[in-house]
Parts: sequence; structure tokens; C-alpha cells
Amino acid sequence: MKAVLEHLPPEPEESFVVKSFEYPFFPTPWHFHPEYEIVLVLESTGKRFIGDAVSDFGEGDLTFLGPNLPHLYRNDPSYYEGEKSDSKMAKSIVVHFLEKSLGANFVSLPEARKIKNLFAKSQLGLDIYSTTKIECIEMLQKMLLLKGMPRWMKLVEILQLLSESDELTPISQSHMIGKNETESDRMNQVFEYVMKNFKNEINISEIADLVNLSPNSFSRYFSQRTRKSFVCFVNEVRLNHATKLLQENTKSVAEICFECGFNNLSNFNRQFKNKYQINPLAFARQLY
Repeated sequence: MKAVLEHLPPEPEESFVVKSFEYPFFPTPWHFHPEYEIVLVLESTGKRFIGDAVSDFGEGDLTFLGPNLPHLYRNDPSYYEGEKSDSKMAKSIVVHFLEKSLGANFVSLPEARKIKNLFAKSQLGLDIYSTTKIECIEMLQKMLLLKGMPRWMKLVEILQLLSESDELTPISQSHMIGKNETESDRMNQVFEYVMKNFKNEINISEIADLVNLSPNSFSRYFSQRTRKSFVCFVNEVRLNHATKLLQENTKSVAEICFECGFNNLSNFNRQFKNKYQINPLAFARQLY
């Protein structure tokens, strides 16, 4: 699975892209592109990697991503299994647009000041939630049915809604920019390896060999591109999976600890509390 500088070409006589997608699983790897992007997950579950952040996604997940912000939506393992039911699909609505899609000097207009500020905030990626999410989803679904100027006006309406809302939160902690195909290809190999192996012990020498780097070079490479160490990243994936299992409420904290790849309970409790400011048992109890 090779990452490229993704490009979704607009239809004739359109200045931006609005498309609905339906796949057995989301196929696009770790990638980036110069366009702003609105992503609505209609169906499917999994983990998303946006900038330096790892989190779960599910039905109704809605984000606004700035230009060249690397990201990946990876479905849960069941979506990649053979003989999968057609009723279990990965569906989304995606909008791609450039600033010039709005007009050469649009963001310089005084009326567009809030939208310009929204664009600046989107460099970290933005989660959209609550009433704003409900309204935005309705607008996106309507946009799919429109053409020409009505479609363009609906995009501006969505951007205006987002620019005036306080129901948006940053996703990535640091501003990351995609570099090139070779780098993205390497990062894809790393993500794929971690997602397949995080429940087991991960040897940094093995993954360094996978991307043709020495262990020390790989450690520097990874931290320079993600703003965190490889060990921190693996623990983040494990802890994120732990929260999902705790929400399912079918296993004990000890069982979850070892299933997520931690080798002892005290380390798991410490790591979990450092990240979420609450221990796993208290986290589970507050859900039920």
C-alpha cells in the first residue's frame, strides 16, 4: 500500500470536489494533499491518525483538515477479513477544496475574516461536534445533490457555520506537514506494522529493518516526523485500544492490560492515568 500526494480531480465546471465513497474498507493510506478537506464518516469504525494524534472513529465522525496535514483512516481488523458481509461497509462523504475554489481574493474580504481564522486553526485538524456537527452533516448531504453555484454557496455556508462555532476542538498537538512519497511510504509501513502487532512486544530493531534504517536512525526519523518517540506512539495506540475495550465492559482491567500489549498491570495503570488523568477502573466505572 503506497502513499502518494492524493488528488481528487473536480468534475468539469466545478471548482472543488464533493463525493460519497463506499468501500469494504477505507483504502487510502497515510497521505496528504494541498486541499482543505472535510471528512464525514457515514459508516464503519476504526482508528484515525491525524497529525500526531491517534483516536477512534465511528459513524458520524466529522473533521475539518488543513492543507498537507498527514492523515489516515484505518478500519478495524474485521473490515479486512475475507467473505465479509456486504452490509458492513466503509462509507464517507469527502469535500476537497483550495482557497482559490472560493475566489482569488475571497479570504482577504473583511466578510471572510472568520473563515480565514478557521483556515488557520485547521492546520491542526478540527473535530466538529454537538449541534454544529448535526447542522454540518445535513448541509453535506444536501450538497451532494447540488450542482454549480448552489453547491458552491453551500460550501461557503458550511465554512461560515464552522467559522462561527465554538464546537470545534484541535486534533493534532503540533503542526505537521507531509513531505514526499518516500516518507509517506515509510510511515505507512510503520503504521501497518504497529496496528498488526501492538498487542505483542514490538522490537524497534525489527521495524527499523522494515524501513531500511538503523534503530538509532529510525528513532530520530520517527520523532522528527511525529513529534513523539516511537515508544510513546505505540503506547498511545495501546491506550486508545484500552479505552475502547473498557467501554465495551466485557473484560477485567487486568485482561485488558495484557490484551493491549502491556506486560504488567502497574505500568498499564500508570501510563493510562498519565494520558487520561484517571485510572482504568475509575474510567470504566464512570461509564456505567
